[in-house]
Amino acid sequence: MAIDADMKDTRAKGSLAIRLKPAKDIEGYLASVPAPERAVLEKLRRTIRAAAPKAIEKIAYGMPAFYDPRPLVAFAAFKDHCSFFPMSVATMRAFRAELKPYDTAKGTIHFTVDRPLPAAVVKRIVLARIRENEERQRERELKKRR
Repeated sequence: MAIDADMKDTRAKGSLAIRLKPAKDIEGYLASVPAPERAVLEKLRRTIRAAAPKAIEKIAYGMPAFYDPRPLVAFAAFKDHCSFFPMSVATMRAFRAELKPYDTAKGTIHFTVDRPLPAAVVKRIVLARIRENEERQRERELKKRR
């Protein structure tokens, strides 16, 4: 899918992932992240957990992710930034105005320790993803009945 003209594409010249040991769980992942980034990611995790208390946490593709039971959102630390992954191009488009201050690509929002994502925006994105997953599940169930 093409990226909307409004969305900045920051795929990366030199933004290599922080070299982390493979983690078995989110606590292990966060323990290996440098302290400033860890604090921001821990707050992001709490915000996601508050918005999606029934979501299952796990490591997917080497990064912390939340499922409900389908993929919901994920986050990760990189060399020059942190990323929040809404796992939905539609959600990225729906929030493009609120995400303008941040570098975005097709499925990620980049932020830094100095400019973290506002908890209110994260919460709205997570709730939108839950609704999107629920709608997709309803559509699947309708197709099965036909």
